Amino acid sequence: MNMKSSLPRLALIAGPTASGKSALALALAERTGGVVINADSAQVYRDLRIVSARPSPGDEARAPHRLYGYRDGADACSAADWAKDAKGAIATARAEGQLPILAGGTGLYLRTLLDGIAPVPDIDPDIRAAVRALPVAAAYAALSTEDPEAAARLKPADTTRIARSLEVVRSTGRLLSHWQQQKEGGIGAEVALSPLLLLPPRDWLYARCDMRFDAMAGPEGQTEVRTLLARNLDLALPVMRAIGVPEIGALVEGRLSPEDAIAAGRTATRQYAKRQYTWFANQPPVDWPRFQTPLNAPDAMENALSFLA
Repeated sequence: MNMKSSLPRLALIAGPTASGKSALALALAERTGGVVINADSAQVYRDLRIVSARPSPGDEARAPHRLYGYRDGADACSAADWAKDAKGAIATARAEGQLPILAGGTGLYLRTLLDGIAPVPDIDPDIRAAVRALPVAAAYAALSTEDPEAAARLKPADTTRIARSLEVVRSTGRLLSHWQQQKEGGIGAEVALSPLLLLPPRDWLYARCDMRFDAMAGPEGQTEVRTLLARNLDLALPVMRAIGVPEIGALVEGRLSPEDAIAAGRTATRQYAKRQYTWFANQPPVDWPRFQTPLNAPDAMENALSFLA
C-alpha cells in the first residue's frame, strides 16, 4: 500500500484575494460532504464580515464553515493561534466523516500549520522593551553586528522583523535562523494533502479586486467600519490594519472623499493581491498545482475540482 494514500486527506485551496477560493471551496464541500476551514487572517474576526469578504450567510448555510468570524477584533490572532485552532477543526471534521478543506490566502498561516513553528523561547521582557525602543536605524546597525545573516536578508526600514531578530539573539544567545531550522508541530507529514493554488491572469484578478473593494466600501461596509472604530481599539491590532479598514475609516470620518477613498482602497487591495500572488507563485512546493484559468471561464470550475475531488 502507498503510505501516503493511507494518511487522512486534507484539501487546500489557496491564492490571492478575489481569485475565487471561497466559491471553489464551497463547490468542493458540496460535492464531497466536506467542511470549509478558513485560512485567511482577516476573516477570523467577527468584526469584519463585509470588509474581509467572508462567505455570506447563504453560502455558510450550504456547507459547514469553520474558523470564520470566531475571534473578537481585540484578540489578535497569531499564526500559531490559528494553526492550533485549525488542527482542532480538522480533527473534528475527520471525526464527523467530513473532508477538511482549507481555504484562504494567508501564506504564513498555512506554512505554520503544515511545516510547524520555530520553538523560540520566551523573550526577556526587559530585552524586548530595550530593543523596541531603539530607532530602526540603530536596531539595524546592531543587528548587522550581532546577526549579519539576518541583516543581509532584511530591508533597513523593516522595523518589525529587525526588532524580532535582534531580540531573539540577545535573549536566547542564538540566531533566529537557528530556531527557524528547528520547526515543530507541523502536520504536513501526517496528511495526504490535495493542494491547488489559484493564480489567474493578473488583469482579471485586479479587475475583481476593484469590484470587491467597491462593494466593501458600500453602506454595509461603512457601517461595519464605523462600528469597529467606535470600539477605540489599538490601531496596531491586525483587525485595524486589515485591507480596507484604514481607507473606509478615512471615508466615514470625513478625512477622504468617496472618490479618494475608493482609489486608495483599490490600490491597497491590488497591492495586497500582488504580494500574495508573488508568494503563492514562488514559495509553496513546485509540485503543488498552479491553476491559472479564471474560475468564471467555461468548464474552469469543473477542471479545478478535478484536482481536488
